[in-house]
Amino acid sequence: MRKIDPNNFTLAKRGTSREINRQIALTLIRTHQPVSRADLSRLMETNRANITFLVNELLEEELVREGAQGNQKVRGRKPTFLYLNSQNSRAIAVDVRASRTYLMVTDSIGKQTGDIVSFQTVFDPEKFAEELSRQIVNILGGGLAGCDGIGIVIPGMVDPKTGIVVRAPALGWRHVNLLKALEARLKGIPIQLENSGKACALSQIWSTRGDGLNHGDIVFVSVSDGLGIGVVINGELVRGRHNSAGEFGHVPLSIDGPLCSCGANGCWEAYISNPATLSRYFGRNVSGRKPKALEVADFTIEDLIVRARGGDSKALTALHSTARYLGLGLATIINALDPWRIYIGGEITEAWDLIEPEVRDAIKERTLTGELGETPLKIVPAVEYPRLRGAVALVTAPAFAAPKVA
Repeated sequence: MRKIDPNNFTLAKRGTSREINRQIALTLIRTHQPVSRADLSRLMETNRANITFLVNELLEEELVREGAQGNQKVRGRKPTFLYLNSQNSRAIAVDVRASRTYLMVTDSIGKQTGDIVSFQTVFDPEKFAEELSRQIVNILGGGLAGCDGIGIVIPGMVDPKTGIVVRAPALGWRHVNLLKALEARLKGIPIQLENSGKACALSQIWSTRGDGLNHGDIVFVSVSDGLGIGVVINGELVRGRHNSAGEFGHVPLSIDGPLCSCGANGCWEAYISNPATLSRYFGRNVSGRKPKALEVADFTIEDLIVRARGGDSKALTALHSTARYLGLGLATIINALDPWRIYIGGEITEAWDLIEPEVRDAIKERTLTGELGETPLKIVPAVEYPRLRGAVALVTAPAFAAPKVA
């Protein structure tokens, strides 16, 4: 039961229930489209008169459109299906990583409408803002018309209210006002920033598949240039007082372990990030922002996986070590939160069939009970772009999220 905070609440107004019903209708149309008015009435458990009034409002505001007619006649006429009117507006998703920054254009409900483009990440904040702005204008065809908003995910701690990147170790950023720099260049376009791990969790919550909605407690672990963790409890993203909740990537596996990008030794991230796995393979540190030797500069975790599948014993050993460290860290999360399911994303998931046994053995070794050791793991393939999908959700989700009334 949710307690009302007597010092921080929003009073329900006359239009609150109406607004909630509108957003419920939009959410159901998004999830079930194409859907008829009769089906929507059944889904919302209300009468046809209420649905007619609600749908007419949504049609007038061009949030919903009518499409094809169904075959089955209802009261002497064929039903007309409803769709979200997502074709006339666009959103931009941006995934910032230490190696490259990726951009994707979607419609207003998050459906990809063009190719994903990328550029090498620039570490100087002002130069990065300049290059990102240029790339956004290019991907939109030379202008900003019809863009609903831009969602940006950052590998670090972000204050989403101010748009300040509090700390992003992999980028070398501290207290960078990225939002201000971008707004000066992309005038009039709403911009939202979020931590990459939290964005991945959002992508699961707002997936039309709905498997992240049916159970309240989930965790998303995103393994890439760094390590991002998003935690959802009772169906809500856990942020903490300073939006830094869920930073399990910087919980130490060993205080004498390898140096992490945050400056500490032995963080979980320092054992399982893509650079950590590649460093293990090459036998020397290949992480960080310094120029790399030619043999490793263009060598990716995908290349290592290809070599492992080809029988390269050193590549297999590197992956298996990462798998064990991954399982040990997951056991910490499981012991602390006891989630219904953990989602794992990132390029290393392409080798899941090679590393799953080691991951699960390490989890069982360190979890406190047998039941905890059996916590379900679900792989989110890299081709589903969970970080970009989470960035899109920053722009599109508010239209489907009912306002808090307590």
